[in-house]
Amino acid sequence: MYSKKVIIHYSAGIVEQPIIYQLVKKYDLIFNILKARIFPRREGVIVLELSGEKENFDQGVHFLREMGLRVEPLSKSVSHNTEKCVHCGACTSFCPTSALSMDPQTMKVSFDPEVCNGCGLCVTACPARAMEINLGF
Repeated sequence: MYSKKVIIHYSAGIVEQPIIYQLVKKYDLIFNILKARIFPRREGVIVLELSGEKENFDQGVHFLREMGLRVEPLSKSVSHNTEKCVHCGACTSFCPTSALSMDPQTMKVSFDPEVCNGCGLCVTACPARAMEINLGF
């Protein structure tokens, strides 16, 4: 099974259509809503983990783009600025997915954007402001 975290940006004209339902029904995809900001008749953003067969995932993303939605991987919107990072490890204790971890050998913080769910707890925990998330909210 293929799984990927994506950000979907809705336009005001599409926000009230059953887009996620179509992903489930037509493309047999499983979804987990990680974060959402959707309002009637306004632009919206939803962060999903989509799972299913790779071919179905690709077809589902193609469908979303044909509908006029902007789809991008979550990993593109979360960054760890290694130049700002002082490797204190404060962020690692707040990260619920272990996307941030401390290497016991080097005592350096490492970041795996594929594991990140975009919750933003690391941003507030980091005293050096080395973590940045831009989900469009």
